[in-house]
Amino acid sequence: MSTPVEEVRLSLPHIELAAHLFGPEDGLPVIALHGWLDNANSFARLAPKLQGLRIVALDMAGHGHSAHRPAGAGYALWDYVYDVLQVAEQLGWKRFALLGHSLGAIVSLVLAGALPERVTHLGLIDGVIPPTAIGENAAERLGMALQAQLNLQDKRKPVYDTLDRAVEARMKGLVAVSREAAELLAQRGLMPVPGGYTWRTDSRLTLASPMRLTDKQAMAFVRRVGCPAQLVVAADGMLVKHPELLSRLPFAVTTQPGGHHLHLNDESGAVLVADCFNRFFRAP
Repeated sequence: MSTPVEEVRLSLPHIELAAHLFGPEDGLPVIALHGWLDNANSFARLAPKLQGLRIVALDMAGHGHSAHRPAGAGYALWDYVYDVLQVAEQLGWKRFALLGHSLGAIVSLVLAGALPERVTHLGLIDGVIPPTAIGENAAERLGMALQAQLNLQDKRKPVYDTLDRAVEARMKGLVAVSREAAELLAQRGLMPVPGGYTWRTDSRLTLASPMRLTDKQAMAFVRRVGCPAQLVVAADGMLVKHPELLSRLPFAVTTQPGGHHLHLNDESGAVLVADCFNRFFRAP
């Protein structure tokens, strides 16, 4: 069961985003960012367990109930970072903490490295730096991405005749999740269409990034982070497969049992992640 929360809409100068609010108004300001193709319900289990925080859990652009970017625009990492800054500006938060999962963790890391004076705490869940590439492949990657963008015009979103089939499809997605997790994401991510249901997410989100940072560029963001940082690694998740990356991080790193969505898949995982972050955010 999801915890009742306050729903808000944020009319930014360039886009309208939806969000859930958790915690006391005078709590530590936190902007929470979900993973790729997820939505604000990614934090439905975790956020109510975090103490003393004023959490704004966004539906990132193109996800959940937030607006899609206009025709001709894309979903570059830097655009998400700008969205978060605009949210902070609208809320009057000159300094704030970030809590991100997967893609949301990457966006959080990039913002904390780009503007370290704005971020007080950096909480990351099974995500840290963006996928990297060697510079020599840049032209080939861009060409493939441009062609994929053209091809997308002829594709239609899948339609599921029942809610249950849509939930089952999410359970078996690129990153598998529990039924309860899929149901929570579906509450916010599905919409009725002729013939059944489809996901609200913008189809352009499935396109590969046309440009990737090199490893050296990505690690430059890590080195510039100026606030305390806590990374929770899922024992059966994505980052555990990259010990060489984890060994280079100047952050506190804790490994917890569970898959990539360990904070959402079940109650026990959410409790373990909450315990870790409650200690982190309370630390002097």
